Amino acid sequence: MRHVVEAAGGIIYRWKTAENSDTATHNTPEHTQGRPEPRTPQDTREAIDPQILSDASHNVLGHIELCVVHRPKYDDWSWPKGKLDPNESHRHAAVREMGEETGLPVALGPYLGDITYPQSEEGCVQRHTRNLSGTGKHVMFWMAKVISPVDNLRRTHAFGPVHRADEGEIDQMLWLTPVEARKRLTHSTDKDILALFVDRVQEGALDSQPVLIVRHGKAETRKLWKGTDANRPITPRGAAAAFALNAELACFNPIRIATSPWLRCQQTLEHFAWETKSDMVKLDEMTEDAFAINPDAAWESMLSEIDFALERKQGTAICMHRPVIGGMFEHLRELCRPAALGRRLIAKSPYMPTGTAIALFVISTPDGPVIIDIQKVQPLVY
Repeated sequence: MRHVVEAAGGIIYRWKTAENSDTATHNTPEHTQGRPEPRTPQDTREAIDPQILSDASHNVLGHIELCVVHRPKYDDWSWPKGKLDPNESHRHAAVREMGEETGLPVALGPYLGDITYPQSEEGCVQRHTRNLSGTGKHVMFWMAKVISPVDNLRRTHAFGPVHRADEGEIDQMLWLTPVEARKRLTHSTDKDILALFVDRVQEGALDSQPVLIVRHGKAETRKLWKGTDANRPITPRGAAAAFALNAELACFNPIRIATSPWLRCQQTLEHFAWETKSDMVKLDEMTEDAFAINPDAAWESMLSEIDFALERKQGTAICMHRPVIGGMFEHLRELCRPAALGRRLIAKSPYMPTGTAIALFVISTPDGPVIIDIQKVQPLVY
């Protein structure tokens, strides 16, 4: 393949209610207002378990609706998606494109997978996904849920503007059950992504919450810094990464912002907190010194933040130091299902680069919190 066009999108879901069942079809843009290691689609091609879908009325799949859009240029029904803008990450493009094509502000959930097909087959029912030549299109997909207008307004400065697509690009939007969506979707590759979505639903992903672990931006070196370690600041390079990270964190819509009280951690999240009008909660147990003295207390603090996110059903971002991250990873690996997922939590220092984040998607179970997805979040500094 000589050239690849990068794109991103997702499957937006909502709970089926009597109130929204009357608004399942939208024919104009105005009516739509108001509301990692990849998993490979080839593993589940055309393979949504018929029994799962036939029994949909008796399980959670019968109680959700998915958003599909119609493109008049190709006369097809597909998931909302679109091409990356210059200097834009896939995750940011996914949130922006879903917002532009549906008019719905969304936050990302667990990652689904990606597809690649020839650009020339954009409107074709069957798409070739192997032995590609010429220009191809690579699309990454996430689960996504609609956020409130208040949350959308709060995160706007951090995320950036989203402009509604014109009617020539998208002229209809439907809310359909998974069974209906499979029948309506035009392309085989979109049905592959639906199969991955169903897999995620069976894992409990509809109720998952994001817990973002942030490593502070690059700090002044200990050798050159004359003050106390607690007051050692981030460098201009670290500040640039922290600023760029804002748009990536906004994709997950974290409501609670927590941090080690040491300066470099506060500086990493303070601009995001300011842009989203959020208070920063200081966790004394998360400093390097406190962790060295009592690592168990640091883990209890981390676990309480996870429990808080699950109880309140809201995302959380926590900024901490390299040694603390290593200690948290040891405990977090034990929460991963499947266990192999824990390999994404690196066991060797420095664990993760400065000025980056890791998004953990956590669900509540009778045996305690379980991590079902881990996404690396790296800002684009340009």
